[in-house]
Amino acid sequence: MAQVRRYAGGVDGNRSLERGIEILRAFRPGVDTLGNGEIAERTGLPRSTVSRLTRTLVNSGMLDEVRAMRTYRLAASVISIGHAMRTGSPVLNAIGPMMRAESAKRRLNVGLATADRAIMVYLESIRYSPRAALRNVVAGQQVPMELTSLGRAYLAGIAETERERLLKQFKRRSAAATKALLADVRTSIRAVERNGYCAVSWQPGVLAVATPIVLAGLPVYALNMSLQNVERSVALASELGAYLNAFAAKCKEVLG
Repeated sequence: MAQVRRYAGGVDGNRSLERGIEILRAFRPGVDTLGNGEIAERTGLPRSTVSRLTRTLVNSGMLDEVRAMRTYRLAASVISIGHAMRTGSPVLNAIGPMMRAESAKRRLNVGLATADRAIMVYLESIRYSPRAALRNVVAGQQVPMELTSLGRAYLAGIAETERERLLKQFKRRSAAATKALLADVRTSIRAVERNGYCAVSWQPGVLAVATPIVLAGLPVYALNMSLQNVERSVALASELGAYLNAFAAKCKEVLG
């Protein structure tokens, strides 16, 4: 059975550790430093708790203190943990070279992602033509689950109860999660069930197709292929989908 990560928060866990992790999560892309007040606002934790835990995180090497500004920034050890995850991943070691070869063969982008709560995180992204790319996607980058082919393929690959929980979360966190959007998400899920993949164009000029990778003992992954500077069409989506389904089958065979 595939694994789905759940973050219960305070249930059968160490509360101080969980709060410390929430402080690290408060540092989002584009943020350099945060003070205790800003961290408290982002996490909902009491400022006194934040002050105590940021000191602990500095002492453990996870945060650097910027004394002149009375703020903190993520320390280099955070990058080391991510690097250890990527280089030690049996999944990336097995299919990473295959993704690079497929990208060169088909002249398109190939990506692999999994979920972090209600966000998709790229584990690997092979860009066929970086100079022409509308955006530079790198490992560790986050993309919305409900808007992307990766996220919708992931939703199609998990159990219905978990899927419905996430759909409710989308509605709570964003006014953009309208009935029309959620209906579109469900349409994509049905497309995966029917065709093995879904096609989404959430960025102008970009067509992406994605499929879930569901294997026993592993988290649910989503594999995608995309082209940029193209007009979306049923024929092009079908062509990409056929490439993706064939490649996903090879990946599943290698991963066992």
